[in-house]
Amino acid sequence: MDRKVIGYICGIAAGVSYGLNPLFAKPLIEEGMPVTVMLLFRYSLSVLMVLFLMAARKESLRVARKELPQLALLGILFAFSSIFLFASYLYIPSGLATTLVYLYPVFVALIMALLKFYPSLKTWLSIIATFAGICLLSSPGAGAEVRFLGILLSIISALSYALYLVIVNRSKRLRGIPEDRLTLYVLIFGSLLFALLRLGQCVRTGCPFVEGLRSFADFGRLLGLALFPTLISLLTLAVSSRYIGPTKTSVLGVFEPITALLIGVMVFSEPFSLRSLLGIVICIASVTFMILRK
Repeated sequence: MDRKVIGYICGIAAGVSYGLNPLFAKPLIEEGMPVTVMLLFRYSLSVLMVLFLMAARKESLRVARKELPQLALLGILFAFSSIFLFASYLYIPSGLATTLVYLYPVFVALIMALLKFYPSLKTWLSIIATFAGICLLSSPGAGAEVRFLGILLSIISALSYALYLVIVNRSKRLRGIPEDRLTLYVLIFGSLLFALLRLGQCVRTGCPFVEGLRSFADFGRLLGLALFPTLISLLTLAVSSRYIGPTKTSVLGVFEPITALLIGVMVFSEPFSLRSLLGIVICIASVTFMILRK
């Protein structure tokens, strides 16, 4: 199959799989599981899954010592994108946070332009159109409280994700590392970060290191989080960024909020409006416009 076709398919798969977050995370949060515990389990279980996959394929885990700093940076950036997004929910509505986080295709395009890799006019138009669609999908309700700190946290989340995509695509030092091995080390360093954050919370408040895990259903949701929005999303994200570039991959990330919206409607009985439908149509049309060749 053509590398571009694989890249586009993986980019869509990355967006859809990451958009499954609410399906597994929302019940856990509602039942009282701390976000740091949820993220620690999510990343740690993903590490075990990748190790099992690589062992079955008899792949080496070895990376050069000089590659570890960049792998650690990728792990921290990807973890930060989650941490800052969850933190922004404390200060601004989740709809506004989703809209601001989708600034990351703009950041990716600007960073690539600074590196003298200029996105085409078609790609820029797709970025603008998908952002307009996201604004329709995720606009906050009337009278919602908006604080500057929440806006700042959302933008930092978007910038962290954008930097992750660019480094995966442009780093010459990491170019020879297979996608599954790259994903493994990103998850390991992310797990270490969440473990440190949780340990800090426990020292500060005296809470148990693990709490909120009450049933087999909760553990099943954690497995779902580890498999779909983490492992599958990271693997397909790496493939897509390497095959079609970080800018187009970031535009395909629009399937994330679309999937999250549809999960909310179908599973959690959240309202669905004509405005939301229009946003979805605009997003899908803009992505189709970017993919289609002359």
